Amino acid sequence: MRLLALAAAVLALFVGATTHAARTVTSTGTINPAAIPLGGKPYVGATPRVGYIDSCQTSFNGGGAAVAGPWINTKDGTWDEATKIAVSGAVKWSSASFSATTTGDSRVLTFNDLPTNHTTGVFPIASSDAAYAYDKNPNHIAAHQTTWKIALNPTPASKPACLPMGAIGVLTDGVYLYNGLDAAGRDAAAYEVLDSCGGHPDESSSYHHHDVPPCLVSKAPNGTATLVGYALDGYGIYVVKDSAGNMPSNTDLDACHGTTSAVPWNGKEQSVYHYVATLEYPYTLGCYHGTPISASAGSGGTKGGGGQGGPPTGGPPGGGSKPPPPPPGGGPRP
Repeated sequence: MRLLALAAAVLALFVGATTHAARTVTSTGTINPAAIPLGGKPYVGATPRVGYIDSCQTSFNGGGAAVAGPWINTKDGTWDEATKIAVSGAVKWSSASFSATTTGDSRVLTFNDLPTNHTTGVFPIASSDAAYAYDKNPNHIAAHQTTWKIALNPTPASKPACLPMGAIGVLTDGVYLYNGLDAAGRDAAAYEVLDSCGGHPDESSSYHHHDVPPCLVSKAPNGTATLVGYALDGYGIYVVKDSAGNMPSNTDLDACHGTTSAVPWNGKEQSVYHYVATLEYPYTLGCYHGTPISASAGSGGTKGGGGQGGPPTGGPPGGGSKPPPPPPGGGPRP
């Protein structure tokens, strides 16, 4: 009996040691959705590092949520996904479209930045919405007809490229994907009040996600890898779950938030490099593994009430004449 008790105690210690919760975005362990490690500054770097965003922009003074919500525990450096509020409303977008086709050695993505398979909240955020107490996002959602031609079979660049503010890819719901930072350099998924599918518009009226939102993650089956988007360098973005529904953490991935393994790609299972979604910052990409195309979507300005900002000169939200935003493709740092 004593031997059995000792064996049980040793097993309990082993299980506890291997299932402890990660306390920071760079530490090992499982991710507790009620205490997700906070990212943003200081996890913004000028070189690729696991758990960081290699950001082209290194100075932040933008807008975003004005008040840290009660779901954020600044003392422990965590946030609670379950208790975070969402922008109210359920707006349907019947004109939404998304397609991915191939031509030669290119993949052609055609979409209008309106969600094809879920609703959005009501934006601008109404003063009567509980979300308004934390985030007064004044921006509208508008269609942005977009066509990107990316590599069908991307190859690694000679060295990783930094991530810009603005679009770094698109998810299969037809919505722009931005990096994990808000305009103030904080963890966007934690601080900004988003709608029920993790989206909101910036000053350019571009609706966007900062992560692969729960409404898409929940649709991905257990025990497999599901393609949920494409980065501007051509590589796929996947939700990967084990048989119990657990997702990888940062320490399972490289500095660009990716890995090489067998996934469905171009119609067949093959071992290729790809980005992997995680529950914690930086959520999708930490840097570009390949060479991104130059694409104009979102601006990464620093004036906004939501997202990463709108036109550099701050055009009127939801309409009117706006100057074209600068391209968000990676490259030299400002």
